[in-house]
Amino acid sequence: MSDFTTSFQSQMKNFDSRYSSNKYLQQLEERTNLPKSYITVGLAALYLVLIFINVGGIGEILSNFAGFVVPAYYSLIAIKTTTSKDDTQLLTYWIVFAFLNVIEFWSKTILYLVPFYWFVKTVFLLYIALPQTGGAVLVYNNVIAPVTNRYIRIPETKSDEIRAAVDDAAVKGNAKASGFSAHH
Repeated sequence: MSDFTTSFQSQMKNFDSRYSSNKYLQQLEERTNLPKSYITVGLAALYLVLIFINVGGIGEILSNFAGFVVPAYYSLIAIKTTTSKDDTQLLTYWIVFAFLNVIEFWSKTILYLVPFYWFVKTVFLLYIALPQTGGAVLVYNNVIAPVTNRYIRIPETKSDEIRAAVDDAAVKGNAKASGFSAHH
């Protein structure tokens, strides 16, 4: 337990130093005499409690807001990068998010069958939204891809055929050079 406490305190100090120049958090810290990290954790906990108790149906909007804002932020960053790895992660997230919303729209019985549905959905959306977890790719590969692979076929292009021929020639060339033949 002390390892958790030490790690938590270290992360809180890291958060405080990382956002020391944020003027909004700085003003809140001055008004409340609480560290920025405590304020942020407290607001996040309040946000999750509001979703959990769902007073007046606020859980739905807060859940969808969390499911939109976090990945939208990462999507805006991904647009500005030159690599495609983050693009694939985010496209996968948006596919899973849309799939979930369509299922939810057509099956409102989910709301009655799953206790604290909006809280569970929020935690799930954060799990699939954060690139560190890889949740969107996992859900896509295990749930959506098996269904869509039956119906969506991507036609091979000439460049795919050329690439396959070059790869095949390279395998055969390496086999001849090493004295071993490739058995397919």
